[in-house]
Amino acid sequence: LEGCRCRPARPARRAVVPCTARAEAGQYGHMASEQVQPSDATGPDTPVWKLMTRAVAAISPEARIDELAHKLAAVKAGAMGVGSAGEIVGVVSERDVTRAVGSSTGIADLSVADIASNTIIWCDGHASAASAARLMVDSAVRHLIVGDPDSGHVEGIVSARDLIEALVDA
Repeated sequence: LEGCRCRPARPARRAVVPCTARAEAGQYGHMASEQVQPSDATGPDTPVWKLMTRAVAAISPEARIDELAHKLAAVKAGAMGVGSAGEIVGVVSERDVTRAVGSSTGIADLSVADIASNTIIWCDGHASAASAARLMVDSAVRHLIVGDPDSGHVEGIVSARDLIEALVDA
């Protein structure tokens, strides 16, 4: 991917794959209050910050799987951060829950940490929808964390559905 590079993240448990070279830290933080209309957020060159969900739900690594399933349903999300809203150490998705239920006989004893990925795929908010979609395909994930991997600051999350909507409306 042009403009993508891998770099070790902080803490050591995290892997980082930014979509593009980041702009100055916090450069697009002001955009959180902007209202983006669907007609404004379409096409392969649309920046990810226009498509992302800004409020990233998070769950404790010690939480049980049933708590995770209830929280995913309550916030109507397909994935959430593991940790606190300010500092995530992993990502867990409804797909992870499905795999756990399908492959484990003792799911009541499993915690979120047992099924979550501790590899976080990061994307710069200024990356295009097309480059973010390519990163998802290459990384075999359906959600990207948007933000600054060096500081661990999370700006939002973008899903495959968000990107598809932008790409098919082009």
